[in-house]
Amino acid sequence: MSLPAYVAPILDSTSSFKSNIFEGKVLFCTGGASGICRGMTEAVMRHGANAVIIGRRLDRLEQTSKELSAATGRSCISAQADVRQPKSLKEAAQKAIDVFGRIDFVICGAAGNFMAPISGLSENAFKTVIEIDTLGTYNTIKATIPHVRATKGAYISVSATLHYNATPYQVHVSAAKAAVDALSNVLAVEEGPHGVRSNVIAPGFIAGTEGFDRLANKNDQSNGFSAPLGRFGDVKDVANAAVFLFSDAASYVTGQVIPIDGGAEHLRTTFFPYPQSVLDPTTMQKLMKGKL
Repeated sequence: MSLPAYVAPILDSTSSFKSNIFEGKVLFCTGGASGICRGMTEAVMRHGANAVIIGRRLDRLEQTSKELSAATGRSCISAQADVRQPKSLKEAAQKAIDVFGRIDFVICGAAGNFMAPISGLSENAFKTVIEIDTLGTYNTIKATIPHVRATKGAYISVSATLHYNATPYQVHVSAAKAAVDALSNVLAVEEGPHGVRSNVIAPGFIAGTEGFDRLANKNDQSNGFSAPLGRFGDVKDVANAAVFLFSDAASYVTGQVIPIDGGAEHLRTTFFPYPQSVLDPTTMQKLMKGKL
């Protein structure tokens, strides 16, 4: 009789870190109104930081800001901006300075994704993802770097594990995130002498996110997935990594790309049936969107 496989617990960051480790600090987060970035923002706020969340939809930003402030007892404000527009990001950064006087931590988390094969992916669609993910990360860094230098703060860029092995229907985001990884590494080298750290968090399949909901089978959410730690990821898993990387415990950690996937990448070939998924694209039709 075989033993049951271990399943890793889902823990809150407050179980490991003191509630005041970010007292007086300020977080600037693009994409912070929803999903993984919202979870990271809430976790950092629960440890004492105030926050500015950035996105294009003002109504969602304002609602999330209210909810995060109420949930954490800290102050969260919204700044409407498009990460593809450097001017709007600089204005958002200035708003953070005007309200809080500083920026200590930056999460570059704005992203766009959908399913499409190269043969069905328009040039404009590919360009759009590069603009949001890669240029958006670059523009966020450029808008905030003088302020982060002043506080000797830290960056986290949100990437993915898709480009570690070739993933069908994900050429656009694979290219974009590979560039994000490289950008963060160079930032770590250039800004380390200024006291600034830069790392990447690369989430795997995180339950409850938009990306997960698109890929998971409604009748069988496992869909052939397996991980050494026995489950899909949770937003709290990513949030815990963010708290660690921004904390003094990570003061000697920079230029790293850290997958948060329960070890699943070591077991993965491709998430989709291969070669059926590329020979017969209709099997992927519900997940695919070839144009933007």
